[in-house]
Amino acid sequence: MDPARPLIVAVDEHPDVLRALERELRRYKADYGVRVLSGGPDAMMELTRLARAGRGVALVLWGDCGYDIESTDALEHVRRLHPTAKRVLLVPWGAWADHSLSGVIRRSMARGRIDYYVLKPVRAPDELFHERVSNFLYEWNRALEGGSYAIRVTGESRSPRVHEVMDLLHRNGLPSTFAATEKGDQPLPLVDFPDGRVLANPSNVEIARACGMDPPGEGDELDVVVVGAGPAGLSAGVAGASEGLATLVVEEHAIGGQAGSSSLIRNYLGFPRGISGADLAGQAYQQAWIFGTRFALARGVSALESRDGRLALSLSDGRHVTAAAVVLATGAAYRRLNAPGVDELRGAGVFYGGTAVEAEMVEGEHVCVVGGANSAGQAALHLARHAGHVTLVVRAPSLRRGMSDYLITAIEATANVSVRTGTEVIEARGDGRLEGLVLRDGTSAEPLPAAALFVMIGARPRTDWLPDAIARDSSGFVLTGEDVPTERWPLERPPLALETSMPAVFAAGDARHGSIKRVASAVGEGSIAVRAAHALTGGPAYA
Repeated sequence: MDPARPLIVAVDEHPDVLRALERELRRYKADYGVRVLSGGPDAMMELTRLARAGRGVALVLWGDCGYDIESTDALEHVRRLHPTAKRVLLVPWGAWADHSLSGVIRRSMARGRIDYYVLKPVRAPDELFHERVSNFLYEWNRALEGGSYAIRVTGESRSPRVHEVMDLLHRNGLPSTFAATEKGDQPLPLVDFPDGRVLANPSNVEIARACGMDPPGEGDELDVVVVGAGPAGLSAGVAGASEGLATLVVEEHAIGGQAGSSSLIRNYLGFPRGISGADLAGQAYQQAWIFGTRFALARGVSALESRDGRLALSLSDGRHVTAAAVVLATGAAYRRLNAPGVDELRGAGVFYGGTAVEAEMVEGEHVCVVGGANSAGQAALHLARHAGHVTLVVRAPSLRRGMSDYLITAIEATANVSVRTGTEVIEARGDGRLEGLVLRDGTSAEPLPAAALFVMIGARPRTDWLPDAIARDSSGFVLTGEDVPTERWPLERPPLALETSMPAVFAAGDARHGSIKRVASAVGEGSIAVRAAHALTGGPAYA
């Protein structure tokens, strides 16, 4: 057996199940080593031996070795031995009807001990079994290597620009890999595309253009321009193009917005295993593209005005477009952590938002996450798969002030995550790279070694660029519908539900005053805004 090949390990106590597993897993032997083991103790000994030998494990299928919540402790130990391996509970048909077993599945997922479950194979071939196994292997491969069509980035490992490029690619759903090199004569980073093109230290616009994400030319007639490609903007893009509207989505930073940086969203409808923010955004992007939505990525909007019955927008690259309606889905930006040393070390150990790109860079290190909302909890759990220890720093006296119960349960069950409530970061230290933090708990301060700091302490709306004609509240969130002041509304008809004080300009998602800061509500608002815009331009009646 090739020692370089990753392994699939299947465990069960029943001989007939073991035979079925041997039979079904045979089709993977060309690319993976396969081990089918009888009994939990033998399996743990083998997995420990494999870890000590440095063998990669892609997937562990854990069968009937005693179905109770304590039995899944073994899979928590597997996570420590093989942090990237997918851990799947192997259950019999009808498990969902067994109250005890279904409870084990739910509690194990809530505590982060398993990724999901799969039914034991019952026939030859069992294609449902193979569908699930193939999905797990795909997810493992993509997370580890970026897949076959990955864009290769070569540069200095501690370069802030390398981090920016990797984050841009990842959050726009573009698989990427990184190769470290020392600084030489050639400008870094080098970005090597699957088609053979190589760009030396390209701008974000150049990268977007190389990936085929260029806006329409000037003079193109657009029905709807959506500003922002978070959940609300992507939903608006899908809704607009699917109704036959010429739709452009403009995004300055990355597809997915803040949601795109979430390592796992478990409470979004239709994804029982949960889905990463990047995956959700990537699928929404593909859906919008299939309907015909155009995208202008790595570009912002610098101006918006009403001109000759149309809405005119100026893009940051100097282009100009017009549309019959505009949807503002600009979302919000993470608030800055105001502490000495933080700004100086941004990108060199201090990061705002996402953790998917940086997780493998902090393998075995002590890292810190600041924030008390769901995004901070998701980041801490994701980092715990790679980091030696994660400290979650929360100013509030309790996690329950801003975090969902399922995340609190998972954090409490994760051995290498500790929570410091009533605490704040008052200093970041390091010489060119973050080396430690100073925390303050009440009146006392103490140093904390840390290789990385992830800041997730709330957000402010990206609305500073909007014209005065669009009314906002004291915090900068856009007023819509009944919240638009009467004296700011120029027409006889009242504004529609998500319409701003500038007619035919709508707002959706986190940038809107009164919005619910959740992915599902942002998706709904994006669709509703386009429906209203379509009605104003002669489409179906608004409902």
